[in-house]
Amino acid sequence: MMEHFLDNRHELGECVLWCERTGRLLWTDIPQATLWSYSPASGRSFSWQMPERLCSFALTGSDDCLLLALASGLAFFRFSTGEVTRIVEVEADIPATRINDGRCDRQGRFVFGMFNQEDSPKRALGGFYRLNTDLSLERLPLGNAAIANSICFSPDGRRMYYADSVTREIRCCQYDPDSGAIGASQVFVPADAAPGEPDGSCIDAEGCLWTTRWGAGQVMRFGPDGRLDRVLTLAAPQPSCPAFGGPDFSTLYVTSAWLGMTGGDRAGAPLSGAMFRSALDVRGLPESRFLGAFR
Repeated sequence: MMEHFLDNRHELGECVLWCERTGRLLWTDIPQATLWSYSPASGRSFSWQMPERLCSFALTGSDDCLLLALASGLAFFRFSTGEVTRIVEVEADIPATRINDGRCDRQGRFVFGMFNQEDSPKRALGGFYRLNTDLSLERLPLGNAAIANSICFSPDGRRMYYADSVTREIRCCQYDPDSGAIGASQVFVPADAAPGEPDGSCIDAEGCLWTTRWGAGQVMRFGPDGRLDRVLTLAAPQPSCPAFGGPDFSTLYVTSAWLGMTGGDRAGAPLSGAMFRSALDVRGLPESRFLGAFR
């Protein structure tokens, strides 16, 4: 069982990342448009209010700067000044969508997908995109998604993983680390292979994929061959994103959410929205950073 820590209860905690340079954990509460940080060394937490919902983000070459994936587009953020500098809007012609999950590839380009925030049931309206290091935006040939999630890359950068949570399966494709060319897509974790829906995912140093299972209160590890290796449980039914951190990257951190839960649901699972962690016998990798220049 993973342990919870910190007193915060986030409506939709997401996109947790560890910055090895500053020794702090970073994450977002999307509906509250808030960026959070926590330093295990000092035990102190900080937060910054964003101009709109912060859906995901990436570390950059500067410890003072993050790449933000806000609901409507991409931007840079300066910790020292609080300044947000817009880069580009995304799918402004499709009002139903917003940005969702994103992560940098091993060459420092930011890959992300969209979320249908209006339809029920949700239709696959939004695409997958890549912000290149020259700050150009490129749509990727991965089809549409209703809830893009689980974006991550193998240690050598030659395989990309991604999901549309509505389909409940995780897919993978070959990914050229130099040109960024994408090969044919195939199922990596079938819809019936695990309970719940796939949300965020990350890769460990052995090339195994760790995926949070929204609705199932579990985090699962799958080998590069797609076989289930282990299962961690946590006392929150809606885990949302995992990340390895700590001095040797052997602590797994997981965000969770109380989004959409009734009062009775929350009373039965009072840790919903908390941050969880577990010390493991495997290690993660430093998070890839966005290598585009701040402008």
